[in-house]
Amino acid sequence: MIKLKRIYEKPLKEDGFRILVERLWPRGFTKGRAAINLWLKDIAPSSELRKWFGHDPARWEEFRNRYWAELTEKKELSASLKQKSKQGTVTLIYSSSDEKHNSAVALKMFLETTVNLDKTIKIK
Repeated sequence: MIKLKRIYEKPLKEDGFRILVERLWPRGFTKGRAAINLWLKDIAPSSELRKWFGHDPARWEEFRNRYWAELTEKKELSASLKQKSKQGTVTLIYSSSDEKHNSAVALKMFLETTVNLDKTIKIK
């Protein structure tokens, strides 16, 4: 199971394996306070794409398409995330204030809709 959660929400046991999927570490959070099991910054959108999107809901569809294109180039990371979610609950942690239009939402959609992701690397 894959869940989504803002980093500003209290960590809960039900979150399972918490993965920060942001390229930049959220301001004001220590590693202990964030309660992150893994920071997977390489799965985040490229800096160029993130800056272009600028959290503008009008650009959401195009952002999602471009990000999915980037994710297809990161098959190993995507496959390992998908595999980890089959082992138990995985919560993708993000910092955006927009809960509907952010890279974690797009990543979750990608993981849930793609079927064949070759080559898996193991996430510990």
